[in-house]
Amino acid sequence: MMGKKIIGAGQQGKYFWITMSSPPHPLLHFGMSGWLHIRGESKLRFKSQNLSTQEITDGNEKEKEDWPPKYWKFMLESTDSNDANRKVEAAFSDARRFGRIRLLSCAKGDIRNTSPLKENGPDPVIDKHIITLDWLQKKLKNKHVPIKSFLLNQANISGIGNWVADEILYNAHIHPEQYCDSLSTAQIESVHRYMMYVCETAVGVLADSEKFPSEWLFNYRWGKAKLRKKLTKSRDDERADNMVDCLPNGDKIAFVTVGGRTSCYVPRVQKITLDNMPATVDHDEHQKSMDPGTKSNAVKKRKRTEAKSDEIQENTIGIEKKRVTRSMKNLKFEPAEKSGENTSTSVKKFRAKSEH
Repeated sequence: MMGKKIIGAGQQGKYFWITMSSPPHPLLHFGMSGWLHIRGESKLRFKSQNLSTQEITDGNEKEKEDWPPKYWKFMLESTDSNDANRKVEAAFSDARRFGRIRLLSCAKGDIRNTSPLKENGPDPVIDKHIITLDWLQKKLKNKHVPIKSFLLNQANISGIGNWVADEILYNAHIHPEQYCDSLSTAQIESVHRYMMYVCETAVGVLADSEKFPSEWLFNYRWGKAKLRKKLTKSRDDERADNMVDCLPNGDKIAFVTVGGRTSCYVPRVQKITLDNMPATVDHDEHQKSMDPGTKSNAVKKRKRTEAKSDEIQENTIGIEKKRVTRSMKNLKFEPAEKSGENTSTSVKKFRAKSEH
């Protein structure tokens, strides 16, 4: 990298690269918490959610004077082409260490044709000529997976993350567990329309959540009911009151795990459909019955065990009855020696002799 000139930059989905005057070209993936800091410059506006406290903080702030930043992994120092006395310093930091930095030894025109970019699908923002409605229809009709899983798979489409996929499906009124090959033509058209709309809108405002449309699910998805209960128990009533688990119109917000990721959706408008008709299956009950860890399933298992135990006990009693019946045939009863005794006494004095 020493002595090279930066001549450009590019992006595909979640990957970002810096084009140098000659190879290698640094390729960065920010992972979950990665960030590119420019010394003395403000960060882009974003919302950061603390994973332990769930506290949402504003990221629009000046870089602190201490340099390099905490958790830095890669640093680049360059001079300004317009001012030789001005240095430009950039640092890549990543607290959770899910980010990646690679050096691509290829011509600048072949960056997107080099691994790992070539294994990823087209980008909705920069590859509109590829992600057409016809292209998406062919893709979805050949995939028997939940639509949420399809959208998150970077091999299909680059750049769609968890909340973006949820936003697309909420606007399209499609349940995240709906299978791709069961979607109607109209539903696929909705997925395509809102995929382009959500991605273009988010990128257009540089991911500044303050500028997202007010009707987006993004603005209401962070207040899980479980978190409210936790905060209430800890007597943090003010924060608990600010948490929401429904839209302004009263529609409930629910959560379901799809493809290992938590999906946020609105049950009233996002229903699993069969042949473009709402399914009659109660999704919550269906989810309970499918989850091996739920109480209802444990009760069912216990009842099956008890029924099996009763069946074994009944069979055992039946076998014992048969044994007693066979033994009774070989018994010879003799009356008591004394006469004139009442029936109950006589019965008590019957002696059984076994004939061998």
